[in-house]
Amino acid sequence: MVEWLRKSRCRARADGDRMVCMLGLADRSDERVVEALGSAPRTSSAYRELLARGRAAVPAIRAGLRHWSPTVREQCCKLLDHLLVEDAVEEMIAMLDDPIPSVRVAAVHALSCDRCKTDACRPTEAMVLAPGLRLLRHDPDAHVRAMAVELVGRFVHASTEAETALVRAREADPSPAVRKKAGWYAPGGTIYRRS
Repeated sequence: MVEWLRKSRCRARADGDRMVCMLGLADRSDERVVEALGSAPRTSSAYRELLARGRAAVPAIRAGLRHWSPTVREQCCKLLDHLLVEDAVEEMIAMLDDPIPSVRVAAVHALSCDRCKTDACRPTEAMVLAPGLRLLRHDPDAHVRAMAVELVGRFVHASTEAETALVRAREADPSPAVRKKAGWYAPGGTIYRRS
């Protein structure tokens, strides 16, 4: 009962203290909060705390990309989707080769989504199109290929290679979901026409 009361008081504190208290960490360093991303009860609180810390937490988040836990790597990719810095783009591209599909999905999203970015750091075609094409053509996981459609689709108006890959995925990918999504981004599709 005393423990529950202590925790409820922590939740009533001001925003900054409340988050750390909910994490239940004595060590409040960025590295320790990144480690907490791998603990199921702490994942969302740790994520929000690191996001609130912003650019100051980016070095620890980047280090988390090499963590042994797939959950930590995935959450770090999701955080870098919002806090992407130019120095981290190469590391994010390397995450496209992670053995865990959910980590690859998070990395592809971070490299392709402009809506989540809080600044002007956008990976260029020269950096990300070739890895995106490789995933779209060869990744064994349909969800990863579906996310690769978005990455390749960013460059469909500027690259005939991107256009060809999307048409091929629309017509021949083994997954109906990937074929459908590729159809949106390929010439004639709704997203193609909108962009």
